[in-house]
Amino acid sequence: MKKINKVVLAYSGGLDTSVIAKWLEDTYQCEVVTFTADLGQGEEVEPARAKAEALGITQIYIDDLREEFVRDFVFPMFRANTIYEGEYLLGTSIARPLISKRLIEIANETGADAIAHGATGKGNDQVRFELGAYALKPGVQVIAPWREWDLNSREKLLAYCDEHGIAVERKKGKSPYSMDANLLHISYEGGILEDPWAEPEEEMWRWSVAPESAPDVPTYLNLSYRKGDIVAIDGEAMTPARVLAFLNRIGGENGIGRLDIVENRYVGMKSRGCYETPGGTIMLKAHRAIESITLDREVAHLKDELMPRYAKLIYNGYWWSPEREMLQKMIDESQEPVNGEVRLKLYKGNVTVVGRRSDDSLFDETIATFEDDAGAYNQGDAEGFIKLNALRLRIAANKGRKLD
Repeated sequence: MKKINKVVLAYSGGLDTSVIAKWLEDTYQCEVVTFTADLGQGEEVEPARAKAEALGITQIYIDDLREEFVRDFVFPMFRANTIYEGEYLLGTSIARPLISKRLIEIANETGADAIAHGATGKGNDQVRFELGAYALKPGVQVIAPWREWDLNSREKLLAYCDEHGIAVERKKGKSPYSMDANLLHISYEGGILEDPWAEPEEEMWRWSVAPESAPDVPTYLNLSYRKGDIVAIDGEAMTPARVLAFLNRIGGENGIGRLDIVENRYVGMKSRGCYETPGGTIMLKAHRAIESITLDREVAHLKDELMPRYAKLIYNGYWWSPEREMLQKMIDESQEPVNGEVRLKLYKGNVTVVGRRSDDSLFDETIATFEDDAGAYNQGDAEGFIKLNALRLRIAANKGRKLD
């Protein structure tokens, strides 16, 4: 075992990471530095400081990363209209590269030679954390306790706490689900969800009302865009984190953003998960609307073709890869004319675009009209266009080739 002097631990203050902090000290005889990120998960992060201090830890980092998270990770991802396997808005995936980045920054600041995380050996997060870490600091040592120890149940973890005097809350009525939350989403796995036939219990959902229980009167929103990003809502300028928090609230009130999927994990297994992404659901619909009038056809289609590859890179943990950065530069360049406003109607789980306008719009009413276009478009030109595009089909037919 390589000698570890100091390790930076991604620390939530919960059962798993509290055990990990003590286990790292005992197993590696090293100093532990804790890092707790506020990504808008809706829980107080400051209590993690007291819990770390109770473990004897002296170097404790608690960082508010909400604005950086939305500005530098969520917004760039949404410029690409990114969804994984046709549905998933990548709420967990997009948070991991930021956590990896900060872990490495703290390792550099404190002189640590290792980082550690609480991801299990079955999931995607271990891959995401570690690919990011190695991309940013190639020589860093990564410790993943779930791949090393035998504390593979809640009972064993609690017994370890009792043995080592680790104070942890033993909550009655603890949620049966494994949950992850940040400003973009909240996810649920485990419990009855391990049966893909079982319908989620209504009381599981935390951010949204059921669509059938949403208000009977629609809510209208006006989103203002600059270079592909939302900069104001109903005329009020907002920071990226405020935009997403507002859309989460208003979307949840209208029953928007629930998702129940079975996805293909990078490690090879299928996993059933439920997600609430109210703000992201609204953002995706609105962004496609403003692009529909501001992007050239071939640019828009090329983006759509590349999006699944871009989504897979994020899902699999390659945010810090050269191919993702190359795609991002192309995507960001495409957003220069994506400016203007989108008007939305939110009603009982649905997001409907009811208007879009832009000074950079490519929509020309004089050409698109079904009324008299005053010579703006010569309909006779279509005949030659059609015949040229039919040429290869006609040649094949003349040669007797069947197309069925």
